[in-house]
Amino acid sequence: MKLYLAGPMRGYPEFNHPAFHAAAAELRASGHAVFNPAEHAESLGINTTGMTGDPSHEELAGYSLRELIAADLAWICANAEAIALLPGWQDSLGAAAEVATAKALGIPVGYARDFLANPR
Repeated sequence: MKLYLAGPMRGYPEFNHPAFHAAAAELRASGHAVFNPAEHAESLGINTTGMTGDPSHEELAGYSLRELIAADLAWICANAEAIALLPGWQDSLGAAAEVATAKALGIPVGYARDFLANPR
């Protein structure tokens, strides 16, 4: 299944990239194709190592939040078969927008653990 991984980033150390990478690895090991927005940001040259996750985005100087979110939502609209959520997604404006987009399109939404072959 083609999954979009959604969860909180702002306010988390390293913009929560370690949690995104761990979840993406587990989902892929269960046979899913995963769009990981942390990997997408890194492919653009954003290195969050050591960053605080400052919600003002000052740490992401030179990168457009609009462009990042636009690419994420475009992938959801064009490709997602489901949205896999990380804990804390409810407190994330970005994840809430991704979930709202999925719901508007009738794309299923569930916690990442629910998509694992052997959920814990």
